Amino acid sequence: MVVVAQTFGTPLIGRSGELTRLTDVLDRARNGTPRAVLVSGDAGVGKTRVLTEAATHATRTGTTVLTGHCVDLGDVGLPYLPFTEILGMLAADERFTSAFAAHPAVDRLLGTGTRTGTGTGTGTNDGTTDPGGRLRLFEGVAALLAAVADITPLLLVLEDLHWADQSSRDLLRFLLSRGLLQNAAPGAPAHRLAVFASYRADDLHRRHPLRPLLAELVRLPSVDRLELRPMADAEVARLVRALRAEVLSDTTVRRIVERAEGNAFYAEELLAALPGDVDPAAPAMPSGLADVLLIRIEQLSDTAQLVLRTAAVAGRRVEHGLLHDAVQLPQDTLESALREAVGRQLLVPGDDGTYSFRHALTREAVYADLLPGERVRLHGTFAGLLAGQARAAERAHHSRESHDLADALTASLEAADHAQLLGAPAEELRHLEAVLELWSAVDPAALPRTGGPVTLTLRASAAAAHAGDAHRAVSLTRAALARAGSDADSELAARVRYTLAGNLMRVDSTKAAYTYSSEALAMIPAEPPSHTWVWAAATHVMAARYMGHDEDAQRVARQALRTAEELRLPDAQADLIISLVGLEDGNRRTPPGRERLRRARDLARDAGNVSVEMRALFNLAIGCYESGALDECLTWLSEGLERAGRSGLLSSPYALELRYLQSLILYTLGRWDECADAADADAERLPPAGGFAVGPALYVALARGEQGAAERARALLDGPFDWMASLVAGIVLTDAAALRGDAEGAFAVMRESLTALSDGSGGGRPDIGVRLAALALSAVADTAVRLRRSGDEAGALRWAATASELVEVARTTAAQGEDGTRQGPEGLAWLARAEAEWLRAGPRTDGTAPERAVAAWERTVSAFDYGDPYELARSRRRLAEALLVADRREEAADQARAARDTADRLGAVPLREEVDALIRRGRLAGPPSAADRVAALTARESDVLRLLARGRTNRQIGEELFISGKTASVHVSNILAKLGAAGRTEAVAIAYREGLIEPEPTASA
Repeated sequence: MVVVAQTFGTPLIGRSGELTRLTDVLDRARNGTPRAVLVSGDAGVGKTRVLTEAATHATRTGTTVLTGHCVDLGDVGLPYLPFTEILGMLAADERFTSAFAAHPAVDRLLGTGTRTGTGTGTGTNDGTTDPGGRLRLFEGVAALLAAVADITPLLLVLEDLHWADQSSRDLLRFLLSRGLLQNAAPGAPAHRLAVFASYRADDLHRRHPLRPLLAELVRLPSVDRLELRPMADAEVARLVRALRAEVLSDTTVRRIVERAEGNAFYAEELLAALPGDVDPAAPAMPSGLADVLLIRIEQLSDTAQLVLRTAAVAGRRVEHGLLHDAVQLPQDTLESALREAVGRQLLVPGDDGTYSFRHALTREAVYADLLPGERVRLHGTFAGLLAGQARAAERAHHSRESHDLADALTASLEAADHAQLLGAPAEELRHLEAVLELWSAVDPAALPRTGGPVTLTLRASAAAAHAGDAHRAVSLTRAALARAGSDADSELAARVRYTLAGNLMRVDSTKAAYTYSSEALAMIPAEPPSHTWVWAAATHVMAARYMGHDEDAQRVARQALRTAEELRLPDAQADLIISLVGLEDGNRRTPPGRERLRRARDLARDAGNVSVEMRALFNLAIGCYESGALDECLTWLSEGLERAGRSGLLSSPYALELRYLQSLILYTLGRWDECADAADADAERLPPAGGFAVGPALYVALARGEQGAAERARALLDGPFDWMASLVAGIVLTDAAALRGDAEGAFAVMRESLTALSDGSGGGRPDIGVRLAALALSAVADTAVRLRRSGDEAGALRWAATASELVEVARTTAAQGEDGTRQGPEGLAWLARAEAEWLRAGPRTDGTAPERAVAAWERTVSAFDYGDPYELARSRRRLAEALLVADRREEAADQARAARDTADRLGAVPLREEVDALIRRGRLAGPPSAADRVAALTARESDVLRLLARGRTNRQIGEELFISGKTASVHVSNILAKLGAAGRTEAVAIAYREGLIEPEPTASA
């Protein structure tokens, strides 16, 4: 009889490493090496699911699976219950009839044995009155299971061992230490048996009877431990999305993930609590889950429950002294109650004299169970205890929950000031929004004297911008504009408008920004000179430049710079100098322009204006990038990001742009592993609108042939329009269409992207147009060439006309981009590629066409030699094609080999396959040897291969190399492709054969 495991509607998520360990044990057991695994983890973490998946694997490979369950029956336990269940399933299988007949001692557990002073069936005692009978029973069970394992490979699964009765624990000890796992006698068949036993780690208080048994069993050489830790946040998010057919918002998924804390059961329950047609940010605590959590609380003494209820009001974590003052119990009584809660693993003591709830949802359940009046009273107690302490955020929370709104407002404002001091804009924004929400509900006499709601709203908008939430900044500034009304003085009204203009530029609404900056400048006179007019002018200069009104921008900038110098406003001077560098001769690509930018950086730094300093550093970096000085660019990027990190502004607009540029340069220089690793590290830290910052990692993923790169790029277009996100998505989606030979798709994406980016910029055609046109041209040229070879000359001519349209886009963009100047080395390289692709798409009218094509691709190769190895390799592949047509075979072979070497080094599998196909078609060389293939491994891939040889899972590889499991998986896939291996085992075998890795020395006996 084969017991079929339970099936699930969703794939196993986040437990591949653990499952691999269990299936390895099963495979070894099937070959005669018996082992046991003790599987531990908190309730709901996924033990049953992993065991079920392992049992399914066992069933598929011909192993008989028998499961016994331990049940919580309190003090009325049934002896041997899990083993009785297992033996009952065995007895029902005719294959094992003779084995049962040979071992009659086990009949007593099935209620079929004769009474020998020990009773029969599950009602028997455990043999304590007949020690000899107990030993015979244990030996009989061991012998029976050994006999069954001779007939079929066997897996025993014991679930919920923490509820096992004493007799079951004793029998398990005997089976693992003296019975089943020992080596068989010489000449006897080995036992083809595995035992998996699970237990809840969070139920094992210090005096739990299972603890001594576990300590004894883990010392046995054939017993392993497998701890299921909480799942990673990304894995919980995947689980939540897999469980719900309809699309959930990122906010909802993130909130469920935060509350579940890696527990799959909790995540499923929270998801189930969502209404079918509503997608709230915080699903209510399901009543069933709350009941499960509260059952353990109700087993505590009344005093311990009181302490837990008080601690729940304090939050997830509470200091001993604060809890003592709040609960008002004698010290020894409090310590006794805490010891009880800690022993039951409900609270976890910290090294700093604090106690934390083991899981946040336990705290939520206890808090929700409080009576309303009890909750208000305890919050008031904590608010009073925190008065006078530097813990304004906590005090604000407790004051609000105890309905003391005046103190909540005061404390929230103090908390905002503290967050600003620490450089924590997201927290500052949260506290300021609380202040604004409370303002109208507090008695005017109790309101603070410093600043009104308009000023506070402007401050909140600045915090939102610094936190990377540009759309929230716009919303708040519009609210300030509405609050100001017609009664506001002209300076405040102008300040609101130029602040709104600045925020609108961050969301690429440049036309509206120009309107508001013009209004702000008109509201106050230039004379007498004023701080407000200077900043209104500085904002207007940026908006006018975005709109292409360069003469107006230059005139106002020069006037404002003179006024800023007169008023000694160094940060305003810096901001205006940066703008003028972009408007006058000697722009940021030139040494004189960058010298002026360095002066602007110094002025802003001396003034303590980090935002303007970041703008200067960004322009220094982008100027170096545009001029091809990539090493100098990296230096400025490092300084800018370090400055942003020290100031708490890593999510601010210019910091995000710097992170994107840094990632882009790593991609451009061919440092793809660093690019991908940095994206993994940044993914969880970026604000929702900052996804574009790791966009170049999508370029890497696409070039390496990873699945899902296009879908991830398309996701950047969700939500409000973002110029940089649209740029990244446009590049990835255009190139993806080109790589799959979809000329129509590539052309459509390029056109849509340019339209969106042109509308968003408010100026001329964006610089990226030359790259998008060149990418689309590659697919158009492929299609034209294919149609021409098939004899469809009319179709080829239609695509040749499209190619002419695209090359014109590239030419005009390269000649006069966003800032009206000719593009730098990168843009000119893409223009060279566009010209070469255009020639490829057009008809060959005379005998000089092959040589013209060779010359065009030689220019392209030379242009990309400024420092972009991937595009250089792609261009060399095309040059090799052109050389073949021109019958210059030796040169073609050289170019193809160079392209293949680069593709190998970068892990660009699709390009490598294209080059190999070209080499085969053109008979440029024999097929690459295994040595050729393995020599192409990158340094990171070599590290991964060594760990692969040690049997590490993707997750374990990631942990040892400090990369994500997902990135490790990509490296493994690249290794398999490069070695031509079908699986991990074959890859390791090839690596040993080719000398890529050496067998590790074993310790001598």
